Amino acid sequence: MATIFSKIIAGEIPSYKVAENDKFYAFLDINPLVKGHTLVVPKKEVDYIFDLSDEELADMHVFAKHVALAIQKAFPCKKVGEAVIGLEVPHAHIHLIPMQKESDMLFSNPKLKLQPEEFAAVAKAISDAWSGENK
Repeated sequence: MATIFSKIIAGEIPSYKVAENDKFYAFLDINPLVKGHTLVVPKKEVDYIFDLSDEELADMHVFAKHVALAIQKAFPCKKVGEAVIGLEVPHAHIHLIPMQKESDMLFSNPKLKLQPEEFAAVAKAISDAWSGENK
């Protein structure tokens, strides 16, 4: 049975895509901690990130790095934090979170409630910065 992330990648469930290549897909977290909170997932369905091959894991992190640079360009911040938790959805994923302070990374923080047009604007800003990064 396909995970929700596989359904998002396949276009069966809508998402706010910010970047994509042949192996990976990046989209906005629908329950963001801060504006710009993005998920990076492999298109290959793998539950645990460390079940990826060494090459796949390295490629995923390089892809995530370029997405993080785009996030930082679109949403100026001190750093873009990276978290791998992986218990809520059985599909490997990296959270990229713009940070002004360490507490921005606390998953116990209240989630933002954004309107669809806000999500679309955030996704466009990151996607536009991504396109500039990867031309």
